[in-house]
Amino acid sequence: MIGEKNVSWKDGDQTLAQNKLVITGMGALTPIGLDVPSYWKALTAGVCGVGPITRFDASGLPVQIAAELKGFDPIDYMPKTLARTMDPFMQYAFAAAEQALMDSGLDVADAPDRIGIVMGTAMDGVTTVAGTQASYDAGHRVGPRFVPMTIGNIAAAQISIMHGITGPSLTLNTACSAGGDAVMTAAMLLRAGEADAILAVGGESILCPVVVSGLAQAHALSRRNDDPAHACRPFDAERDGFVIGEGGGALIIETEAHARARDAHIYAELVGYANTSDAHHVTAPHPEGAGAAACMRRALARAGMEPGDIDYINAHGTSTGLGDIAETLAVKTVFGGRESAPPISSTKSMTGHLMGAGGLTEAIACIMAIHDGILPPTINLKTPDPACDLDYIPCTARRAHIRTAMSNSLGFGGQNSSLILTQYAY
Repeated sequence: MIGEKNVSWKDGDQTLAQNKLVITGMGALTPIGLDVPSYWKALTAGVCGVGPITRFDASGLPVQIAAELKGFDPIDYMPKTLARTMDPFMQYAFAAAEQALMDSGLDVADAPDRIGIVMGTAMDGVTTVAGTQASYDAGHRVGPRFVPMTIGNIAAAQISIMHGITGPSLTLNTACSAGGDAVMTAAMLLRAGEADAILAVGGESILCPVVVSGLAQAHALSRRNDDPAHACRPFDAERDGFVIGEGGGALIIETEAHARARDAHIYAELVGYANTSDAHHVTAPHPEGAGAAACMRRALARAGMEPGDIDYINAHGTSTGLGDIAETLAVKTVFGGRESAPPISSTKSMTGHLMGAGGLTEAIACIMAIHDGILPPTINLKTPDPACDLDYIPCTARRAHIRTAMSNSLGFGGQNSSLILTQYAY
């Protein structure tokens, strides 16, 4: 059962009144769509965004495939002079933020100090670092923009400068859970009264030879170079690693009172969020998914919900051998077996792994599933791994009545993030 939302609790010597948090704006740039409507249409149609790497010559690498952003022109969202000062991860975050702000109708000028930004990214400006090093080794000078193009917080700073947002600004670097953690941190700021609205945003672009080579040597990536459309196959017995993706995602999160005072359109309510650490290994998940299970339980407790209240889970589901099994065990620990666990899917099967942006774009998939009553599929799931025996919505989208959805993001270092979103009711 869903617990009371308007309650109070003790926090040290302070009693804090809990106010509903609502989603009023969304933005997404993904390998299968450059805005929320096109992204969602492609997800429900089972479109795959994986193909040969075109960003650079990958012919000498063991992995030559990725889910690249296609057709993106930064000039559609920012002046050309500004685009030149940004690493791709910044451009993607900036563009997603522009979409979300426009979608929300939020007037920053009304109270710029009551609006904040929380940014999530895993590897910051690594492509600029790699490209600059190669250029430097070839005898070229390092340009004056190198440092600000590589620092993670400059993405949020550029958004702040463009719109005059003067409230809290934080950047999180919690690997692949950074996007989900950005949403959680935004919620914490709102609960603490530090702002009335927060732009939670994520951006990632790690496509460069050194990163692809490093992940390939770690045996983390799929090597289906001759069949990219079927390379990412979460929970399938024939999976052989994840596929690098890139993109950006953004949500406008507000207190209910603030959103209703300006008559904003409300997409969903953010009711639960949590973060935990495995304390197990730098790259491998806890073999029983203990940290992920603890994270889901904390999110449920914060939401005042039981496992049976969750109608759909958007899994982390990267298509790695250890990761998919650990996540399956975590879900079983919290929800029980196949009969009691809700339907689950991995949209990474279509977008690839968007790293720090994934938590935002996958939360958007949850919101759209609630809104439209459609569960996106896990494509390429042809031969289920016997150790991954839950309902992973194989290959084809499914109609269903969805009131509440959970989005999980798990990262290197044992980072775990879990978000719970539900239908908004006045």
